[in-house]
Amino acid sequence: MITCFLRYEVDPDKLADFEQYGKMWIRLVNKLGGTHHGYLMPSEGASDVALASFSFPSLAAYEQYRKAAATDPDCQAALAFHEKTKCFRRYERSFFRPVFE
Repeated sequence: MITCFLRYEVDPDKLADFEQYGKMWIRLVNKLGGTHHGYLMPSEGASDVALASFSFPSLAAYEQYRKAAATDPDCQAALAFHEKTKCFRRYERSFFRPVFE
């Protein structure tokens, strides 16, 4: 299993747009074979950081998702939504593997 962890720098004035963007990707990751673990939105105080994570059974499955997402019309619509709203400024992506007992 591989888990992708995302850290976003969001526009605090566009949190509703970013939440809508996140909901699009939750559905899309699940549709394309992953398990989305949800988004963590800024809550108390001034913050411009949001987090998200999702998992795939393997790195190969994640790579297949990336290939499918590149041509999926719903994924392209989600990317266009970000381009239109600019609801986040940048993001960082890291990969982890879980360790279980």
